[in-house]
Amino acid sequence: MSGLTRVFGEAFDVGCTVDIENTFDSCHAHVELDGNLPIHPGDAVRVQGDPVVVPYGAKLILRRRANVRRAGALKRLWTRLGGNLECLDLFEVSFSSGSKL
Repeated sequence: MSGLTRVFGEAFDVGCTVDIENTFDSCHAHVELDGNLPIHPGDAVRVQGDPVVVPYGAKLILRRRANVRRAGALKRLWTRLGGNLECLDLFEVSFSSGSKL
């Protein structure tokens, strides 16, 4: 991996399997990249092809191409920092007794 690739990231295409289900039990869309490539914080995956509509009660598994854009070092660091700070939004701190005045 060259120095520029580490700083700015890289992009490449890879095959993938798209699993879409729209049933009473589950409503999901999962993408599994060929070769089980790891996806790290800041990376982006865009599945190529026409939009798919799965009617209620149906399940669809299809093959597509996906474009994977690896995050550079700065974006990866910023994404990790931002994710850690957003976790603080889940906390609610109150110094009042809760009774109305």
